[in-house]
Amino acid sequence: MCGRFTLTAEIDLLMDWFEIDEWADNNLQPRFNIAPSQDLLAIVSNHGKRRAGFLKWGLVPTWAKDPSIGNKMINSRAETVMEKPSFRNAFKRRRCLIPADGFYEWKKEGKQKQPKYIQMKNKNLFAFAGLWEKWSDENGKSLHTCTILTTKPNELMEDIHNRMPVILPKEDYSTWLEWGGSAEGLDDLLHPYNTSEMTAHNVSTLVNSPLNDIADCIEEV
Repeated sequence: MCGRFTLTAEIDLLMDWFEIDEWADNNLQPRFNIAPSQDLLAIVSNHGKRRAGFLKWGLVPTWAKDPSIGNKMINSRAETVMEKPSFRNAFKRRRCLIPADGFYEWKKEGKQKQPKYIQMKNKNLFAFAGLWEKWSDENGKSLHTCTILTTKPNELMEDIHNRMPVILPKEDYSTWLEWGGSAEGLDDLLHPYNTSEMTAHNVSTLVNSPLNDIADCIEEV
């Protein structure tokens, strides 16, 4: 799964890396421990223009009666995303990029769980494959939410956990955002990321609490 991640880059770098055309909100702060139910930065395509804004992490389907269902929808399995009623419409029509510069996973070591921080060896930004939805309550108040797709682990991750987030190569960003063909045509993007480009190290249990959103969370221990 993917339950915590970081995004510490400044706006100028994000604008350049993801070729963003519009920002909905410039209030971006370094985040060292982004957690479910919080707002996260996402990028969508609007008639070929990339727009960045904030979505709540935990997808709420349009048909949901209670938005608390989003607490169980932080991830969607790539293998079944086209079959699940909660995700299949978003997969066809409402895909997004979720920028990050690292993510956390917990490795079982006996009775303990050791948190790990995973990032690119070159420290570059990357993007999770995400889906988004717009949900409205009975009074017409809207809630924009998202989920992160997961897949089987690569060689680095299989020693840590049995799942990993779908990370998209930069050359596939446009395809993911703008693909207009059948949903099956996106299958080739939903695979484990190249192990040789990634690295992981142990971090403090500080990250276990989402209240700790500080640089110490990513420091190697």
